[in-house]
Amino acid sequence: MSKSHALRELQQRLAQRMQAARDQQTQLANWLAVECAGYGLLLSLKEAAEIFTPVAIKPVPYSQPWLAGVANLRGGLFTVIDLAVFLGLRDGNARQDARLDPGQARLVAFNPDLNINCALLVDRLVGLRADEQLQLEPPQPAELLPGARPRFAGARMRDADGRSWQQLHLDALSKHEQFLQVVV
Repeated sequence: MSKSHALRELQQRLAQRMQAARDQQTQLANWLAVECAGYGLLLSLKEAAEIFTPVAIKPVPYSQPWLAGVANLRGGLFTVIDLAVFLGLRDGNARQDARLDPGQARLVAFNPDLNINCALLVDRLVGLRADEQLQLEPPQPAELLPGARPRFAGARMRDADGRSWQQLHLDALSKHEQFLQVVV
């Protein structure tokens, strides 16, 4: 089995599991686990929608470095945000294709209920996580200061393997002032 075929099957299985999790009354999986610049991030399955293999992204002049551009996803025009650059995990001045492994990078679209045609460019999908698989990490001293964390940053969680995960609330992200200021 080729790498691209195996990745396509993984993506299809994840999309099917995400849809099944939304359809079930009691959800087993609550989070889509992704990686950006080596950091583990959790996106709520209620706020994330489809996962896409990256397509041609058209750059937007005079935009922030984290705005990768716009892309046609299933006939709709979506703004594409390089999540690692937006979060300050990676330099936005390097060429985008040099930063990402095209075989693993994915676009995660926001749920249409959030009323924003946006997709996040992530380095790779890790899988689905249930609340039962995660334990809340105590806040770090710097996080105890008021205003130290943006509203879209949820709790930090740790899985059974000891890996730390940061929750991101896409609804709050879609309303964040910096996120909405795409023009330089």
